[in-house]
Amino acid sequence: RLLSGVRALVRLQPEAEITLEANPGTFEQARFQGYAEAGITRLSLGIQSFDNAKLHALGRIHNGDEARAAIEAALAIFPRVNTDLMYALPRQTPEEARRDAETALSFGVTHISAYHLTMEPNTPFGRTPPPGIPEEDAAYTIEQAVHQTLLAAGFERYETSAFAKNGQQCRHNLNYWQFGDYIGIGAGAHGKISSHSGITRTTRARHPRSYLAAMQGNPADAVERFQVASSELPFEFMLNAMRLTDGVPARLFQERTGHSLAAIARPLQEATRLGLIDPDPTLLRPTERGQRYLNDLLQLFL
Repeated sequence: RLLSGVRALVRLQPEAEITLEANPGTFEQARFQGYAEAGITRLSLGIQSFDNAKLHALGRIHNGDEARAAIEAALAIFPRVNTDLMYALPRQTPEEARRDAETALSFGVTHISAYHLTMEPNTPFGRTPPPGIPEEDAAYTIEQAVHQTLLAAGFERYETSAFAKNGQQCRHNLNYWQFGDYIGIGAGAHGKISSHSGITRTTRARHPRSYLAAMQGNPADAVERFQVASSELPFEFMLNAMRLTDGVPARLFQERTGHSLAAIARPLQEATRLGLIDPDPTLLRPTERGQRYLNDLLQLFL
């Protein structure tokens, strides 16, 4: 019903990629088939790990066997399947993290996102981190084990946390990192819209009941809008673009922010001097060193 409604209102390209996120704990093969028939072309599975002890530590409702079954079912139905993995988990060793990556690879998926476990504020983990979180050096060793395993299997690291076979990159991911626009629809959704007057970000009411009540009463109350200050756009652009290992064409900076490259000439010069950014003037691309020290690179543009 949702996709039919979208198609009735918006002219979608015939080859539009439509991605759905799903969790193995809610996996039902009949639902997967229905999603595909509705037009979903890429399924992203929140696997996190195949290790039952690690999944329990993360508070996940699925187990390793359910994760394997979900991947097998998805690959039989969808042309593209992503698996999301998490590393630097409580008491995780490099070998355990490597085993998770190898297990995901064994199914023949063409896109794997590998995320470092982070303690987000205002979450149970943020308030009370689980015991055994690896220290920084140990976490880096674990990260290298995962990355090397994926690269050795012929995957390309196209974004800070995303690896894909050639031509299998996720389109909506690329749109975000290239500072493209997107419309947020539904409870808790975020959007970014560019116009002649600047860039507006939107946030919709987070709680479904509050969102529905506002939409049925005064829809304006369901959406917060704020215009991004022109002075903040250079940093916001670089915050996204520098996540891409290939970077972006330099011309995209002016197209997406309205500023000339002169606005970031000084930090670009410093980043080049420090070996954090490619000296090619036609590209805005982090070097391998810049990828590793991404926060240091981005700090220059604040």
